[in-house]
Amino acid sequence: MSIKVMIIDGHADFRSLLMHHVTTHWPDAIISAYDPIMAGTLPDEFSGAGNDIVLLGDSYGERDSLLALQLFAKTTGFPAIIYFGDDNKAQALEAGASAYFQKDEIRHNALVVRMSDLLRSRRRVSSTDSLFVGDMATGIHPLIKGYRFIKRLAVSEHSAVYLAKKESVNVNMVLKVLRQVPDFSDGLGAFDRFLQEYEMIAEMDHPNIVKIYDLGVSDDHAHIAMEFVPGGDLKQRIEHGVLQSGAVEYTRQIASALDRLHSLGILHRDLKPGNIMVRQDGSLALIDFGLAKRMRLEQEITGHGEIFGTPYYMSPEQGHAEEVDERSDIYSLGVIFYEMLTGQKPFVGADAMSIILKHTKSPVPVLPHRLSQHQALLNMLLAKRPEDRLQTAREVLDWL
Repeated sequence: MSIKVMIIDGHADFRSLLMHHVTTHWPDAIISAYDPIMAGTLPDEFSGAGNDIVLLGDSYGERDSLLALQLFAKTTGFPAIIYFGDDNKAQALEAGASAYFQKDEIRHNALVVRMSDLLRSRRRVSSTDSLFVGDMATGIHPLIKGYRFIKRLAVSEHSAVYLAKKESVNVNMVLKVLRQVPDFSDGLGAFDRFLQEYEMIAEMDHPNIVKIYDLGVSDDHAHIAMEFVPGGDLKQRIEHGVLQSGAVEYTRQIASALDRLHSLGILHRDLKPGNIMVRQDGSLALIDFGLAKRMRLEQEITGHGEIFGTPYYMSPEQGHAEEVDERSDIYSLGVIFYEMLTGQKPFVGADAMSIILKHTKSPVPVLPHRLSQHQALLNMLLAKRPEDRLQTAREVLDWL
């Protein structure tokens, strides 16, 4: 399927430049170019219908381009807008742009990556109703056979999660339905590699990794059936308070799971209490491993202060979109260890960037005297530089 791109700017040379960037990567793209100086500004009721993405330049004729941007962004169903301006990034993002580029400093790869990201998101969101909402009156999902759906637990642009019963064995399971968008593939087989990781995990039998029972793939989605853990997650457990001995034991279990994942070359990259389930017997089960690094082509801090991942638990290198390895997961484990011991996050702030900067620059917090015996381990988990941390999850286990 060809993507549909609308380019709006009053300068023909700039429209041609953007067209070149688009067609170099998407040769079959359907492009409509609009000159607001010659043709007049677009009417207020313009909806952007029929386009997958709009590239809007700051040369907009009689009307201020930022006002036009604001009007477009407020229109229900309007496509994602990438704005090209001259040192007015903050205003453009505040007006509703999905992304911003300096008009005279456009880098082809950066533009293609951002467009790909927005196109994938648009396709997932537009397919949410058909993919994620089944006939709940009868409990049958239109795409996944053999499961009776009990209720939807969560939904996002990447996936929907259901509590379901596998009819052949009459057992409750968690069913995650993942959206695949092959039309906008990054060309690296990220979705396929993601599924391969789950296949590897399905073959492993580790007490602290959620059990995978079934993995199915169709033309445009995949589903993963996994163990249903009714005890809630570690986030809820922390809110009710964790004993010092419990914090140590939980840290040991998480480290053991990471040791197994890392031995397969799998990084978690989104380790946080909400991704750690607590079974009824008190044991932990890691979930959502590998999803973070497979479902996004790039990591970036946006002008809205958003960042891929969870800033409270990010290592300094991940927060700055640098290359990460297993030591990044170890840092996240250190954050969780501190939170279990104290009930507080080690670094908080008004927005994502301020938290990331604290992870990078603020000293490792000092534990209260009653917990001082754990300070040495905490220092080695939360060291700013990866080379100063414990290097492997096995080392964490040995220390414990």
